[in-house]
Amino acid sequence: MGMPDDHPLTDVRFLTVAEVASMMRVSKMTVYRLVHNGDLPAVRVGRSFRVPEGAVNDYLRQSFIDTA
Repeated sequence: MGMPDDHPLTDVRFLTVAEVASMMRVSKMTVYRLVHNGDLPAVRVGRSFRVPEGAVNDYLRQSFIDTA
């Protein structure tokens, strides 16, 4: 999940926890839980986290459920 090893880091768009929460329409605490549980990869920058946008998209694609 996240980004392939050959993907240049200059092309990666990093999102804040607040931006991810807004995209997913969940609380920031939910995003922190996903990061700490290893469900959503993130980079620690100082005391905050940055999440690659592609990782959020991958997580959401994998989370879709098929309903009747």
